Amino acid sequence: MKVIAIKDIIRKDVPIYYRLLYTGVATIELTKGAGNYRIDFTVEIKPTGLKEITVTFLDSLEYPLLPVIKELKVIIDHMHSNDLLPD
Repeated sequence: MKVIAIKDIIRKDVPIYYRLLYTGVATIELTKGAGNYRIDFTVEIKPTGLKEITVTFLDSLEYPLLPVIKELKVIIDHMHSNDLLPD
């Protein structure tokens, strides 16, 4: 399993400034080949300064979710830290 990219990222309007909601498409390579899966993810900055990232799949994935979500969180954290997510 390998996450190739997250594309078509759109930020949803939320009145809470410390919570950023996004939707996008994750391209994931599995044993049976690569596929595109719709995801929702949130980047929330806690009052302590810690960043919390949550990922939800909108499409079903025939693979254990924990390793995929773990890798997606790493990629999303990198994108957020380097200002690669849309405003």
